[in-house]
Amino acid sequence: MHQNLIVPSTDRREFRVEDLDADLVVVGGGMAGTCCAITAARAGARVILAQDRPVLGGNASSEVRLWVQSANAHMNVNNRWAREGGVIDEILVENTYRNPDGNVVLFDAVLLDKVSAEPNIKLLLNTSLINSEKEGDRISFVLGFNSQNQTIYKLSAPLFCDASGDGALGYLAGASFRVGAESNQEFDEGFAPSEEYGELLPNSLFFYSKNAGHPVKFTPPNFARLDIAETSQYRNFKTDEYGAMLWWLDHGGRLDTINDAEQIKWELWKIVYGIWDHLKNSGKYPDAENLTLEWIGTIAGKRESRRFEGHYMLHQKDIIEQARHGDAVAFGGWAIDLHPADGIFSEYPAANLLWPRGIYQIPYRCLLSRSVPNLFLGGRLISATHVAFGSTRVMATCAHMGQAVGMAAALCARDELDPIALLESGRMRELRRQLLRTGQHIPGVPLEDPENLVQEAEVHTSSEFVLTELPPDGPSVPLSTSRAQLIPLPPGRLPQVTFIVDVAAPTTLHFEARTGRTPDDYTPDMVLDVQQFELNVGDGQHLKIDINANLTEERYVFFCFMRNKYVAVRTSEQRLTGLVSVRHRDTQERDDVIGRPRIEFWSPERRPHGQNLAISIEPPIHPFGRENVRNGFARPTASPNAWVADPQDSEPELLLLWSATKKIGKLVLAFDTDFDHAMESVITRHHEAAMPFCVSDYIVRAGSRVIVEQCNNHQTRNVHIFNPPVETSELTIQLLGSHGDTPLAIFELLCYEK
Repeated sequence: MHQNLIVPSTDRREFRVEDLDADLVVVGGGMAGTCCAITAARAGARVILAQDRPVLGGNASSEVRLWVQSANAHMNVNNRWAREGGVIDEILVENTYRNPDGNVVLFDAVLLDKVSAEPNIKLLLNTSLINSEKEGDRISFVLGFNSQNQTIYKLSAPLFCDASGDGALGYLAGASFRVGAESNQEFDEGFAPSEEYGELLPNSLFFYSKNAGHPVKFTPPNFARLDIAETSQYRNFKTDEYGAMLWWLDHGGRLDTINDAEQIKWELWKIVYGIWDHLKNSGKYPDAENLTLEWIGTIAGKRESRRFEGHYMLHQKDIIEQARHGDAVAFGGWAIDLHPADGIFSEYPAANLLWPRGIYQIPYRCLLSRSVPNLFLGGRLISATHVAFGSTRVMATCAHMGQAVGMAAALCARDELDPIALLESGRMRELRRQLLRTGQHIPGVPLEDPENLVQEAEVHTSSEFVLTELPPDGPSVPLSTSRAQLIPLPPGRLPQVTFIVDVAAPTTLHFEARTGRTPDDYTPDMVLDVQQFELNVGDGQHLKIDINANLTEERYVFFCFMRNKYVAVRTSEQRLTGLVSVRHRDTQERDDVIGRPRIEFWSPERRPHGQNLAISIEPPIHPFGRENVRNGFARPTASPNAWVADPQDSEPELLLLWSATKKIGKLVLAFDTDFDHAMESVITRHHEAAMPFCVSDYIVRAGSRVIVEQCNNHQTRNVHIFNPPVETSELTIQLLGSHGDTPLAIFELLCYEK
């Protein structure tokens, strides 16, 4: 029936107001806010997630299109097995499985899928923060406005998290913050930028192109900067690069990146259209004839604005010296990555990088506002100096910190605590325990969990992989650069190892056994032994190497063959959890003035390349035993930390036996999705959708009764809830297959009554 609604005029009207309350209000739905909300919701907190855009992901969304990447640094440095754990790992693994070609629209869908699946989350898209109210020094509620449904939301909670990037909530709530760079004296930071370099990182704007299959004409808009090729650092453009590859296309660090955001975006539009005109119409790029613009960002990717002051301010030496913190809850590993404020108009290189030796801890104190007691800090606005921010600002690190905030908020809501209360030692142990249970990795911190019933059980396995050799069934790789095989070794004298080489001309081959400074350090600058081999021409020569060195702790040793144009090393097609070969990629030279250490970067090649070097080991080593499933680490560190079955065992089993009947309400299994693989969310095409090391199919039995049948798993952590709890004195996990021709492995088993 037709309705004709006639509303008479009035003096004024107001938008509809909807009151909502929760345990935690998260402002900002980028990667930090999204992972914070999911973590808190899964831990039992009621969460409101308010995002001012129509999609989640922030700079990772289809609106900006930057890849999610972080501590493993595209696999280009020494951060082995450093992909972040927990929810961000789950998201990246899922995106790689569904979206191996890196379609950013599909990544939007993955994020929306994860959030909408959580019944404890109330998601408010298109909802911009417009005000906050306080009682004393505490935030009591915030107001958000959704222009799409013309609704004002009043969001009340005892706890709030500002994950808005620009710190909109912290700003309105009066929290103390900083903008720009600190002097190098304040925190003894040699890398602090000069005024000439600029104290604020500029914004970027991406664009996509595509081949139309026929010549495409381009007429630039009147606002395009047609002088861009002469007035900027723009040069050496590659027509097959687009999106996140154009991170250097930046501008605006001399302006206010918040209040001048629209002005900066307009200037970036002028720049992009000017670049495209140069590509299409200068005559210098004939391969651009069939290219057309498919998309230009309407929102600039913002690097830096406000940084809020917490109870500790992370600084350069925390990162470079890999400082240890008793309240560490997350980690980073990207370089301290500073861009000149003038962007592409600067005379400086597009980026100035200072890499640490490896990953570093991030303390909980950086995630709390020091002036607003119920305000958590999430994402790039955490308490860090401008220099340290150059590393912590990248998205997977922000997500990892967001997860720590989400778990902390859930504990505070449960016990009616302020965030600072979790710094008490007992509560901090519980926070870290709960994070580690969900897959969060904290460098150097094992899961110590008395509630895990696996700790009380006898553990038996049907087999164990004993490392005697990696067979020489792979291609030979030339020593055009130095190459090494990482092998996990126990304390004591190093074993005898044998490699196979092909030699094209008489030569001297230089070999070194190296390791890092600590057991979980993968920068191989500690030389254990050096040997020279005089080689004649011939293929298939066996090099038997006795190494005169002893280890005091278990650790990885690099067996290094130094660059030699006449020699190739045989490889193996055997892929194995916790084993990887690397090649020397680059060297960061030392500079004491700015605090830059000398670091040789030895990094793996991506599959299908990057085979292990073929090796024989005498005596054999045993790094893959059953006790690894309860040693507290769920990824390789100083050792593989996984039980790995013998490849000849067709259906390997792990058996848990208890002396009395147990009630089991929850079972967690952690598998190997290759924490060394950089799962960039967009643009990069991944060779595999599911990681070859990951167990795909398994059965769990309580006694003789099957309680789990899992098929086609591709995720790192599988959580099984039993309601009512299963009562049994024995549990058997039978592994049936993986996504590759790899020995089957389990990193961790957790078993709880509830």
